[in-house]
Amino acid sequence: MNWIFRLCKGMIIALGFILPGVSGGVLAAILGIYERMLHFLAHIRQDFKKNFLFFLPVGIGGILGLVLLSRPLEWLLAHHQVIVLWGFAGAILGTLPSLFRESSRHKSRDQSDWAILELTFVLSAIILYMLPAIAGTVPANFFGFFLAGILIALGVLVPGLSPSNLLLILGLFSPMLDGFKNRDILGVFLPIAIGGMFALVSFSKVMERLLLNYHSKVYHFIIGLVLSSTLLIVVPTQSAETISYAGATFSTFMMSALLFVVGILLGLWMSKLEEKYK
Repeated sequence: MNWIFRLCKGMIIALGFILPGVSGGVLAAILGIYERMLHFLAHIRQDFKKNFLFFLPVGIGGILGLVLLSRPLEWLLAHHQVIVLWGFAGAILGTLPSLFRESSRHKSRDQSDWAILELTFVLSAIILYMLPAIAGTVPANFFGFFLAGILIALGVLVPGLSPSNLLLILGLFSPMLDGFKNRDILGVFLPIAIGGMFALVSFSKVMERLLLNYHSKVYHFIIGLVLSSTLLIVVPTQSAETISYAGATFSTFMMSALLFVVGILLGLWMSKLEEKYK
């Protein structure tokens, strides 16, 4: 049952790879395996067999999640984009109380923490909003999906960073979903896996040291990113894959509001699960 439970955790974490605004790192933290995962990646040789066997079902669940969830997600975003994205935004906001509690676990927050949060929110919102006009779209080729793998890995290492938001902005999100849906091993899975492993090996020790030495400040930085990326889920940008309210009806907005509230309740429930099983 424990093995199956970890398999399910992997499938849930996979949502952070493909759901706009959702961070795999936040989901890993909510499910109580983020810090162990980070320690394993930063010290890969230490208790390798034990940690490998622990995370094996998580990895299998992640792959299953990508394959099984990409098709229905693609359909939902194509036919009910506004409602679905508002539901996602609510779910993310529902996890904020947990992140705030975690940010002050080692020490009480001070003015510098609030300053980091506010500065991160403002600057990241401006940068993410302007990114499509500055960077344009990235070709959906080996290099593009290698970059996608790096962003996905950073979304795991940095709770609150949503790779899907950035992939939407860069025009790689729909091609990636299409590749997952069609089981494109060489064209999509392989470059994403290589990019992801490169980022995990390169940045895991850095992230672990930052959390050890600047835990509160790192989490307030993360909260700022969560707030800005969540805002940009429901605000139209210049990206070709941004949310569009064209043709939205009164019932669309009512359903969006309902899903937003349901999402908040779901996020709060997931946070309580984290506190129970952490």
